[in-house]
Amino acid sequence: MEKHILYIAQALNIDPRKVAATILLLNDGATVPFIARYRKEATGQLDEVIITGIRDQLARLIDLDQRRETILNSLKDRDLLTDKLKESIGNAETMSALEDIYLPFRPKRRTRAMIAREKGLEPLAQMIFDASIEVAPEVAAAEYVSEEKDVPDVSVALAGARDIIAEWINEDAEVRKEMRNLFENKSTIESSVSTGAEEKGIKFKDYYEWSEPITKAPSHRVLAMFRGEKESFLNLKIRPAEETAISIMEQHVATTSNIAAKEVEAAVKDCYKRLLSTSMEVETRAAIRKQAGEEAIKVFADNLRELLMSSPLGNKPVLAIDPAFRTGCKIVCLDAQGKLLYNAVIYISHSDRQLQEAAAMLKKLCEHFKIEAIAIGNGTASRETETFVRGIGLPATIQIVVVNESGASIYSASEIARKEFPDHDLTVRGAVSIGRRLMDPLSELVKLDPKSIGVGQYQHDVDQHSLKQSLDDVVIECVNKVGVEVNSASQQLLAYVSGLSNVLAANIITYRNEYGPFKKRSELKKVPRLGEKAFEQAAGFLRIRGATNPLDASAVHPESYTIVKAMAADVGCSVKELMTDKSLQEKISLADYVTDTVGMPTLRDIMSELSKPGRDPRKQFETFNFAEGVTSIEHLSPGMKLPGIVTNVTKFGAFIDIGVHQDGLAHISELADRYISDPSDVVKVQQKVMATVLEIDIPRKRISLSLKSKPQSPSAKKENKTTATKGRTERKEKRSNNRRSNSQGFGSLGNAFEGLSL
Repeated sequence: MEKHILYIAQALNIDPRKVAATILLLNDGATVPFIARYRKEATGQLDEVIITGIRDQLARLIDLDQRRETILNSLKDRDLLTDKLKESIGNAETMSALEDIYLPFRPKRRTRAMIAREKGLEPLAQMIFDASIEVAPEVAAAEYVSEEKDVPDVSVALAGARDIIAEWINEDAEVRKEMRNLFENKSTIESSVSTGAEEKGIKFKDYYEWSEPITKAPSHRVLAMFRGEKESFLNLKIRPAEETAISIMEQHVATTSNIAAKEVEAAVKDCYKRLLSTSMEVETRAAIRKQAGEEAIKVFADNLRELLMSSPLGNKPVLAIDPAFRTGCKIVCLDAQGKLLYNAVIYISHSDRQLQEAAAMLKKLCEHFKIEAIAIGNGTASRETETFVRGIGLPATIQIVVVNESGASIYSASEIARKEFPDHDLTVRGAVSIGRRLMDPLSELVKLDPKSIGVGQYQHDVDQHSLKQSLDDVVIECVNKVGVEVNSASQQLLAYVSGLSNVLAANIITYRNEYGPFKKRSELKKVPRLGEKAFEQAAGFLRIRGATNPLDASAVHPESYTIVKAMAADVGCSVKELMTDKSLQEKISLADYVTDTVGMPTLRDIMSELSKPGRDPRKQFETFNFAEGVTSIEHLSPGMKLPGIVTNVTKFGAFIDIGVHQDGLAHISELADRYISDPSDVVKVQQKVMATVLEIDIPRKRISLSLKSKPQSPSAKKENKTTATKGRTERKEKRSNNRRSNSQGFGSLGNAFEGLSL
């Protein structure tokens, strides 16, 4: 384990003592949120990102150790394990290095080299390879000609020897290391259209004839090409220059100008073309796909984090509308806790009489249920429904908000929704989800598979296990950062709390239903199967508003209650008074409460929590309105400036909802007035922006947007580009003329002036 600690410390550039403490806590069953929040003294205040990195690095090293052990056992069982080989295997730091060492000893199918060995040609191969041959290869090979061993002539003997040499080179760990480095850093990815796929694979048209260095290919392009290949529309090739590869191999095998050099050179070329290039391309494909996938997963995770941490409206009575034209708009009324009180259907696209009835019903429901906000899903008929609702004369105090309903239909058809609303159909469940998303996005979105929320890129083309792990980490991080009200939380939300599971979450719900609301945190220990360890991990993230002990509504962990009580006693007040009186808090000297196990980080967290008990880290909710009168793509024209909400951020730009049922794309080059390399540096999911329409393609339903202060239309850009190209050509010609003139009269002095003019 010490070796692992040092490796991780070096890889993440962290003090080994912090790594060791973190691993100890992880091995003891502590969760990432718990360690980050309540064990800062032990880890030196490492955050969730670093702790997660330590966890993942440790898991990778454990997998490596398991594979190492398997290889050692295999070699030992076959009497192939030597001390030198054992040492090499023990020192391998990556899976690829380990597999390279094992390759010559790996049980394999019958190869050309094996057949050559069976013919007795290995001594000939060894002499040629070692340059120890003293006569021409043809003369030496003549001794191995044998009808009995199926070596009819010299050419067959030499071919067999070259096959053996090619396999030796292919299995040389140093050669493979060099070639792997070459493939990963100097390869070009080439894409071409498959035969007969020109029309069918039109969405991959940009890659019909495409080539670029893999080190410069962005993740979204790599994943797009791999998808095109998977769907049989594209052919991909990933290789470095063949001459460079062969030259590097020849340097390693030392093909000196001896009498057998040509045979070795031929074996090198055969090795590359028949063996090494193929295996290295397979490895490189896996490596760049993994790297592109990791970037895509990070984008997805960052977007999900922003979405989950969206500003909540809070506990207010809400009327939610799932819009539709033909089948009518499904409406539901929810109380301040999100409980369904009423549901109905209204029609806004039929007769005037139905419009009047719909308006009357909405007014009546808003008054009867004391509605404070109306949530309208952003699907079909969304803007029409919003316009209708805004025009019926509701009190100005009622907020009207368009809510992103992505994934609501999946939730409404899920087992979770059926269990929650067994007596209602899909449309009612969907409307309830829309309303609850407005009240508390986090609590509602945790009921969905994160992949169905629609804030990623190429999510089906990445490693699904890694994607799930990353997205689960984000959900866990957000849930525990916000905290969970134990007496109203759903089973799905509770399951993401540190230390809990689906089983424990279900047991908490069952206990709550049977015995009533929890009055204090310590009662959680009465929940079946919720032991001391689970309580330790979960308690600080669970809130009980109105609890007997006011600290139970805060993020102060029960293990620190005695510290707060001591503080209150020292200033002569109750804990409740200390939590509500800032002047009393200012009398506390934190240094007085430092112990061997409790340091200043924990004490500062306690004081911060006492000043704002149970505070929500999410931003204050702000109402957003789309532009009036702009409800469809046909209403758009270049140059229009419209308010919008960022719905998805990718490596190539940001998708923005401007209220026309079709998100527009602001390319990375249109996100800022300065150069940026990553869209997430300037925009986030759910961010409110002012976008300028650049171009509209109605047949393909594409909208091009810009967030620049002075955006240019595509036609103007094209004109500027043409002018710039013309200017560069003219300047190039002028410099060429100047060079000819300067070379005749002013020599190097003329070249210096030319440099100044540039």
